[in-house]
Amino acid sequence: MSEEVVPVYGQGLFIVDASGRVTQVVIFDYYDPRQYYARLVKSGEIHDELDKLETNMQYFLDQERVLVNGVRVYPRVIGTTIGFRGDLTRPYIVFHIEFDFPVRPGRNRYEDYYEPETTEYDYEICWVFPPGWRVLSARLAVSYQIIAERILTALVSRGTRVGPYECIEFEVPEEEFTSEE
Repeated sequence: MSEEVVPVYGQGLFIVDASGRVTQVVIFDYYDPRQYYARLVKSGEIHDELDKLETNMQYFLDQERVLVNGVRVYPRVIGTTIGFRGDLTRPYIVFHIEFDFPVRPGRNRYEDYYEPETTEYDYEICWVFPPGWRVLSARLAVSYQIIAERILTALVSRGTRVGPYECIEFEVPEEEFTSEE
């Protein structure tokens, strides 16, 4: 990535299914005044750049320690794409990430340990759990909102100190518990 490409916004959407698979979509918006990404798309060299970005994202994911119910899980980047919002100076990169976790009826806990940092841009996160599941609480660096008992959202402002720990506790009702076992 060119040093002139500036991150301006991030968005992380975590969709949890009843089997315990998390499909994560992370979108980073940039300001790219010299159209670095547009030139790579036009020249056909964008695939190499996306491969580098994907490798870099996987490196950072591998540095985190993610636990669900005390069991380590391993988020994996499964694809990366690029698009533009309005004009060629506003690219966005989308990372598609997945991981499975051991879901159980009753109280469950997602924990993420990572290097603390001060955010360079605003971003938002949203966790969407299956119908019937309930978000019980969260420990985040910022305030959060629970919508319809099963959706957790949070906005993080540029300059916020985050990490080294996040936790979300959620409940899976016995009668709605499904398993692939």
